[in-house]
Amino acid sequence: MSTGDAALPPPLQGRPPGVRPAPAGRQRREPSRRPDVDPVVDCAVYVEGRRQAPVHPAEALRVAAESGGFVWLGLFAPTEAELGAIAQDYGLHPLAVEDAVHAHQRPKLEQYDEALFMVLTTTSYVEHEQLTPTSEVIATGEVMVFLGADYVITVRHGEHSPLQHIRQQLEEQRDLLRLGPSAVLYAIADLVVDTFVEVAEAVSDDVDELETSVFSPDRSDDIGRLYQLKRELMQLRRAVSPLEIPLQKLAERQVDVVPAEMRSYFRDVQDHAIRVRDQVASLDELLTSILQASLARTQMADNEHLRIPRFAREALSRHR
Repeated sequence: MSTGDAALPPPLQGRPPGVRPAPAGRQRREPSRRPDVDPVVDCAVYVEGRRQAPVHPAEALRVAAESGGFVWLGLFAPTEAELGAIAQDYGLHPLAVEDAVHAHQRPKLEQYDEALFMVLTTTSYVEHEQLTPTSEVIATGEVMVFLGADYVITVRHGEHSPLQHIRQQLEEQRDLLRLGPSAVLYAIADLVVDTFVEVAEAVSDDVDELETSVFSPDRSDDIGRLYQLKRELMQLRRAVSPLEIPLQKLAERQVDVVPAEMRSYFRDVQDHAIRVRDQVASLDELLTSILQASLARTQMADNEHLRIPRFAREALSRHR
């Protein structure tokens, strides 16, 4: 780490108690927002890392320009018309707006002129008393981030990706927040990858339970459960793997809206993403081995079952 990096504030640490891992992968039906609920979750202007007086989203960009700060606008499941109105005020690219409204996007990072648009798939582990062939193990959602020189707009889809506590944490870390909109993008990416780790660890417990079951003396039907867990694990892989390249770009390339001081932060998140990617790959390989062992055990049991009638017939013929 360079001397300049050493002077930077530490990354965000942990998350508040009770916050489950956030969501990734198979896109589920997002809970529809009631028409009477405002899509704007929060809107604030920050100057030198300090939150300013409340401001309307339509006025926030002007206030930020006059004060030398930036806008952080948080939205939940906006309609096309709602996001379209905001897009006009902030000059958002139509293609990015379309992606943000309709969701169901793979993790990616795109640049439109001097602005960035990033999609992150979020994941959460679904608690269950016992893994079954139909158990939902991993729930998913999405967070989209529009990033400009003086604004960051977050669009959330799904109940598994709350961002309120990120805002609270950043507001307590002024040295990080004063680095600008990209500090918000970093905090979101850091949370998303941290929850990947938590979900992978929880799935690892399910894998251990299945491994014990397959090799136990008591015969049990684990093949359906194994296939289901492999399918669920694929959702986590689809969330993790595509994120590596976008994080690499943020960590290594010069981007106007990402100060050089922020690159080490994104590099740290990238390292964590690579580690969880390898962990997910290892879990998948282990599940494959357990599945093969279960199939072999089932085949041996079936063969043994078929032998019994043949042996019985042979014994009967000898006594005639």
